[in-house]
Amino acid sequence: MRAIRSWFRDAAGGLPATYWYLWAGLLINRVGGFAVLFLSLYLTVQRGAGPALAGLIVGAYGVGGVLGTLAGGVLTDRWGRRHTLIWSHLGTAVTLAGLAVSTDLAVIAGLCLLLGAGQSMPGPAFVAAIIDVVPGPRRSRAFNLQFWAFNLGMAGASLLAGLLAEWSYVGLFLLDGGSTLATCLLIAWKVPETLPHRGPAGVHPRPAASRPAGGLRTVLTDRIFLTFVGLTLLQSLLYAQSNTIVPLAMHADGIRPSGYGLVVALSGTLIVIGQLFVPGIIDRHLKHRVLAAALVLMAFGFAALAWADRLAVYLTAAVIWTIGSMLAAPPNAEINSELAPLALRGRYQSVFFLTFPAASFLAPALGGASLQTFGAAHWVIAAGVGLAAAGLHLAAGPARERRVAALRETAAPR
Repeated sequence: MRAIRSWFRDAAGGLPATYWYLWAGLLINRVGGFAVLFLSLYLTVQRGAGPALAGLIVGAYGVGGVLGTLAGGVLTDRWGRRHTLIWSHLGTAVTLAGLAVSTDLAVIAGLCLLLGAGQSMPGPAFVAAIIDVVPGPRRSRAFNLQFWAFNLGMAGASLLAGLLAEWSYVGLFLLDGGSTLATCLLIAWKVPETLPHRGPAGVHPRPAASRPAGGLRTVLTDRIFLTFVGLTLLQSLLYAQSNTIVPLAMHADGIRPSGYGLVVALSGTLIVIGQLFVPGIIDRHLKHRVLAAALVLMAFGFAALAWADRLAVYLTAAVIWTIGSMLAAPPNAEINSELAPLALRGRYQSVFFLTFPAASFLAPALGGASLQTFGAAHWVIAAGVGLAAAGLHLAAGPARERRVAALRETAAPR
C-alpha cells in the first residue's frame, strides 16, 4: 500500500487545486451518467416505441451532440469556461428531469436532442480550462488522469445503470440529473473563470493578439490541425470496432453475450488499474512516435480477430488493443491542447471532439457492411487502417512539433 500511495503521489502531484475540482466534477458526472446507456431500452419497454422509432429518437441525441460540441467550443471562447460549464450542466439537469416525467414520444425526441447538446457542450470547456490551469510539462499527466476518471466513472455508471433500470426508469433519469446538478454546484463553488485576459466582471478588453481571429474558419483552414483530427478519427474508427462490430463477430462465433461482457469488463479493468502508470512509460518519448506505437498495437489486437473463434482469443486481443488505446490517450489530448492558439482553444476543442460522434456513426455503418462482405478479412482491413494511421503520424509529427514550437515562442513573454 505504501508503494501504491507513493506511486500515486508521483503520478498526480504538482497539479493545481482547480484541476482537481474539474477532475472531481467530471468523475461525479460520469458516474451519474447512466440514463443514456438505457435510453433505447426505456423507449421500447416503457414508452412503446418500435426499434426503428427508438433508433431515430436516440439518433436525435447524436445530432444534439454534434450541435452541442460546436456551440460549446464557441461559448467557451466567447462566454468563458466557467459560465459554459455551469449553464450547460444546469440545462442538462433540467432536461433529465423533463425526460423523467414526459410520456409523449415527440416531446421525448425533442428532449433527447437537448440532452445530447447539453451533455456534449461541457467537453471543450473542460479541456480548455485544464489547459489554462495546468502548466505544459504537467499536462500529459493531467490528461491521463482525466481519461482515467472518465473510464472509472463510465464503469461505475454501467454498474449502477442496470440496477436502477430494474428499480425505476424515472429514478434513473432523476438520479442522473442529480449528479449533473452536483457537478454544476461544485464548479460554481470552487472553479474560477480561467479564460485568459478576462477580468473579474468578464468585461475587460483583451489584447489584440489574444482576440479570436476568424473563429471556426481559422480552425477549419488549419491543415496541420485538421490532419491531426483526421488521424484521430482513424484511431477512433478503429477503437469503436470494440463496441460495435466485435459483439457481432463474437455472436457469429457462437459466443454468448456474457462473453462480450467479459471483454468489456477486462478492458475497463485494465484502464482503471493501468492508466496511471502510462505517463512514466511515455513521457521520455516524442508524442508522434508514441501514437504510432499505440496504433500498431491496436492494429495487431484487431488483426488477431481474423483468426478468433474462442473467447480466450478475444480476451487476449482486447488486452492488446486496450493497451494501445491507453498509450494513445495522453499524447492525443496533449497535442490537441498544444496546437490550439490561446484565443481559440474552445473552438479547436470542439472540432477535435467531433471525431467521436463521427466515429460512433461511421464505425458501425462501415464496419457492419465490411464484416458482412469480407467476413474475417474485415479485421485485416481494420488493422491496415491502424497501420496506415501509424505511418501517417510518423510523417506528420515533425510538422506538428514545429507548429507547437512556433506557438510557444509567440506566447512567451517578451
